[in-house]
Amino acid sequence: MKHLFLVRHAKSNWADDQLSDRDRPLNARGQSQLPPLGKALKSAGAFEGEIYSSDATRALATLEGVLPETIPPARCHSRSELYMFDYRRLLDWLEQRGDEARILLVGHNPALLELAQWLLKQPPEQLPTASFIHIRLPVTHWHQLERGNGKLVTLLTPAEFSYAHFSRKLKKKARTGGDNPAKDIPAALHHQLQRVRQLEQGVIVGLDDEFLHEYRIAIRRSRAIAESVQEVTGDKALARAVKTLKRHANATGPLRDLHVFLQDLPALCGDNHEIQAALQVWVGREAASRHQKLVKRLTSKRYHESMEQWLNLIDSRKFHKLAATLSPKDIRKAVERRIKWFNRRTAELMHTSPDDDIHRLRKQLKRIRYLMELDAKTWKGELKTLKDRQQLYGRFQDLHVQIELLGQFQQAAPEVLPAALAGIRQTLEDRKADARNQILALGGLDGAPL
Repeated sequence: MKHLFLVRHAKSNWADDQLSDRDRPLNARGQSQLPPLGKALKSAGAFEGEIYSSDATRALATLEGVLPETIPPARCHSRSELYMFDYRRLLDWLEQRGDEARILLVGHNPALLELAQWLLKQPPEQLPTASFIHIRLPVTHWHQLERGNGKLVTLLTPAEFSYAHFSRKLKKKARTGGDNPAKDIPAALHHQLQRVRQLEQGVIVGLDDEFLHEYRIAIRRSRAIAESVQEVTGDKALARAVKTLKRHANATGPLRDLHVFLQDLPALCGDNHEIQAALQVWVGREAASRHQKLVKRLTSKRYHESMEQWLNLIDSRKFHKLAATLSPKDIRKAVERRIKWFNRRTAELMHTSPDDDIHRLRKQLKRIRYLMELDAKTWKGELKTLKDRQQLYGRFQDLHVQIELLGQFQQAAPEVLPAALAGIRQTLEDRKADARNQILALGGLDGAPL
């Protein structure tokens, strides 16, 4: 069995027309493609065999930018004959390789794409810059290659392994709170649904945490708008849809919590690199397990059917009529009811209150905010205050979760020095206590009596 990784060089610079094609460097966008491409290649196991590159400047710069420092120079080869654009010549070169089980090749289109199309029964149509194809070949020797006998293992583009590159061409989000709810609210929900479907592949690939973060925002935003409309109108069909969206959002929570904890570990552990390494291994393993479960969910028939049902609902005439019935007066009444509940529960809050009490207040803040956003012009000043509050309550919840995760780690790894973990736990407890004090000092919201 042979493995072939075909890597197209990153985006090159055409600004200097005095340079020959072979000497063209990477442009700024190409340089930005390299770190996520390197991470994706490493995850796919592309660096485990021999590594070849065209001697063109843009190909060599791509290889240099993605190559891990641990790879010995003896496994990296620059070849002038790989500066080619005819796949038949590339195929001839490949058939002359020796016993290498895995080959990574940084080269050029159209040769790379056309070679992949020759090797695969169901070939890709495109191979953008900084993309790669992993092909598994059922042969013992490279000279045994045959047309269509390869199997596609992976085809990844920058838009799938890097959120920054995925988001380059995204449309700005549609907003609620305009002058025409019957049009604005369905448009906003359509936009969020489109975002969800576009982000799914990046979440499934799992190489950039930002995909999951943005997916959560889109799902929760959809649920919030629907929940707000349902609260004002009392529609039962919307209530069922809200529950489904809530389940999808909740399924992402544990993985998101692990991502946040992983990001915070360096600062938490300080100079204790042994503890940091042990925690990173454990969190990484837990995150991989959670990601696997989420992928299973996102690729299930039930999930896709639920998304189709949601689309049908927001496209329906009934929903458009519901949206049209919303008035600023109705929204204000709903907001005031929520604020009244929030202020009453806030007045009851004490230093000794359970963390869940603050968690419930955090969720209520979100509901108030999303209701206000149905009439954003009226509530512009209040919305800024709510966003600031949400960050504080959200940080409190993150700290609560991280303390729980630390306890789970301690149970899973009792051999780790308790004293070192006690110091980290105390840091988290102190930060949580500080956040609680800030929350208590804020009191209730303006806009409704206690």
